[in-house]
Amino acid sequence: MSLFYTLVIAFRFIQSTKKNSLISLISIISILCIVLGITTLIIGLSAINGFEYELKNRILSIIPHGEITAINQPYLNWNNDLIKIQKTPGVVAVSPYINFIGLLEKKNILKIIKIIGVDLSSEKTVSSLPNFILGDAWKEFKQKNNEIILGHGIAKELQILPGDYIYILNINNTYDKDKLYFQQLHKNLVKVIGVFKLNGMLDNQLAIVPLQDAQNYLGYNNGINGFKIKVNNIFKANKIVYNAGINTGNFITIKSWITDYGYMYNDIRMVRGIIYIAMILLISVACFNIISTLLTILKNKSIDIAILKTYGAKNYFIYAIFLWYGLIIGIIGCFFGLLIGISISLNLTDITKYIENIIGHPILSSDIYFIDFLPSKVRIIDILFIISITLILSILSSLYPAKKAITIAPARILNGSNNY
Repeated sequence: MSLFYTLVIAFRFIQSTKKNSLISLISIISILCIVLGITTLIIGLSAINGFEYELKNRILSIIPHGEITAINQPYLNWNNDLIKIQKTPGVVAVSPYINFIGLLEKKNILKIIKIIGVDLSSEKTVSSLPNFILGDAWKEFKQKNNEIILGHGIAKELQILPGDYIYILNINNTYDKDKLYFQQLHKNLVKVIGVFKLNGMLDNQLAIVPLQDAQNYLGYNNGINGFKIKVNNIFKANKIVYNAGINTGNFITIKSWITDYGYMYNDIRMVRGIIYIAMILLISVACFNIISTLLTILKNKSIDIAILKTYGAKNYFIYAIFLWYGLIIGIIGCFFGLLIGISISLNLTDITKYIENIIGHPILSSDIYFIDFLPSKVRIIDILFIISITLILSILSSLYPAKKAITIAPARILNGSNNY
């Protein structure tokens, strides 16, 4: 007898359970538990994948993979060092920058922010920030025009629009170490030329100005603070930036993205592992309900099995019937779990925004998190892993009832004994 007939009999067993309310209820509960476990697992993993994707493609595309700064500021005669860094293996691009803390003033309202002076000709090679600037502001951004581009959160908080004029108060050079007192704040009137929107905490912390303008504000002449570096492998950033720093031969400090944001990536990996373990346990419990279902069916169908054995059905034939039954339950639960889980995951961002509109406040605040929305990204490898685990557990859950079924003594069952 072929496996095809065992599959047919397994389907007939499933159809016959509709006549038995208890078996039908247990089967439905088994399927629903699998559906719930798979749905939860897909949504959880998709959210974690979304956070990882946004970290790599939003944050790590904006911030430099590495920074080299001079110990003695400003960094003068840096052009030769720029060439040395560019020649370092693993370095993709380098751009000079100036970094300082400033106060924005508008109508007597002050806000402390981080201001970065960027080289307009090379900034795009190390950062995708220009891609997040609204409109054509980046194309209109010019040196020595006293212009600034603000984060969306800063502009919203201070009610600033493109075209408005605001004051920058530089507080980096207000302290005289020799004379031990604070000098007068230097005011610079600048024009807001545009706004960038990252949908995260950087919107509330960051502004950019042209490099030459920053040099003028700080009195650096041609000096800079250091270099922003983009590498070809973000997970080797520490080593690559270290080698680049050694190549300069100067007294410098080095830093990679791992210093400030490495914990985020580690947290994402840890949470993914926890979700895998927790959800696999949930699916395992759901699949083990198959054992109860099959044992109940075994008791209900013991006479049918006994008749099959009297007609010459081998043990593997009976075994296959129960394995098919458990596998079919797993496939049904897997199908609906995937259908619901993927559907929710693909619309998770819109669903959370709808919930935010109802409750009246954001789920993720841009003041705290690096993004202000709940991202989602479905990965095929996760789907295949979930399908494999579910079907394997479904088969494993069928082994004990199947083994129990082949021990049935036909003569005893057909004589009216309930013991098998």
